[in-house]
Amino acid sequence: MDRRRALGVALAAASACGYGSGPLFAKSVYGAGLDWLALLYWRFLLAGLLVWAWALLVPANRAALRRLPRRRLVALLGLGAFFVGNAGTYYAALEYISASLASLIVYMYPALVAVLSIRFGNGLHGRRPWTALGIVTTGVVLTLGGIETHAELIGLVLIVVSPCLYAVYIILAARLAGERRGETASERTGGIGAETRPAVASALMISATFVVVALLAVATGEPTVPWRVPGGAWYGLAGIAVFSTALAISAFYAGTARIGAAQAALVSTVEPVWTITLATILFGERLSPVQLVGGLLVLVGVIVAQTTPGATTSAVVEEA
Repeated sequence: MDRRRALGVALAAASACGYGSGPLFAKSVYGAGLDWLALLYWRFLLAGLLVWAWALLVPANRAALRRLPRRRLVALLGLGAFFVGNAGTYYAALEYISASLASLIVYMYPALVAVLSIRFGNGLHGRRPWTALGIVTTGVVLTLGGIETHAELIGLVLIVVSPCLYAVYIILAARLAGERRGETASERTGGIGAETRPAVASALMISATFVVVALLAVATGEPTVPWRVPGGAWYGLAGIAVFSTALAISAFYAGTARIGAAQAALVSTVEPVWTITLATILFGERLSPVQLVGGLLVLVGVIVAQTTPGATTSAVVEEA
């Protein structure tokens, strides 16, 4: 493995660990008395400030921002607003179910993306995508069948909806980057990469996500000023903003630039393993044997989908 590819794999893995730490940070935020909406408000406010600082510090990013067409600007903002659905359902679900179970169920999204891409993106050919979907569905059923008796139905519904929304979000983001049916963004741009620099795209999308969340937070009387936030919540909020949002997004884009989107998604399957390991160490959470089998099937389905011939896309060469 050459140095560039090794660095790409390391960045994708670091991104997955960042995302996977999110539900664990969230537990401390909830324990301090904040709910999921307040968490999202501070998550995207703090992360947005960090990402914008990075975007504006790099001259190439500033130039790309100035050249950004108005139509693409609106599309990026709209996609950011759509992301509220995924983030909201995920973190709301964590108030009702364990971090380990949430991580396992959410990781059905790579297989869903692989299947959706047959129609809306760089399609995967053959029977494997459908086989992957069947494996993942079976895994989710087993995971839900062995669930803890104290888990509430609303939490299960929310955590199943979340990856479905995220899969749609990824397809829309890929099309916005330039991907079309049977053709990757890199192929359409002659190897240049995404049509919008990743740092600029993420800064705009996070901003739109924050605006929607902020409106909801203000309307419902959430603590939107620092002095109303319990002192014990700041550690978790900072962790989610820095590691599970700003750095995770940046690392994923940088990793994708080196090894391609499909391979980066495959490497990201370390996320549930990371989450479960930390949850076991920090919170003493345990999964039943049935849930472990279900989780294993989810990961197998992801791997089957991502190793389908045609799943590996050309590497995106534009840096974050």
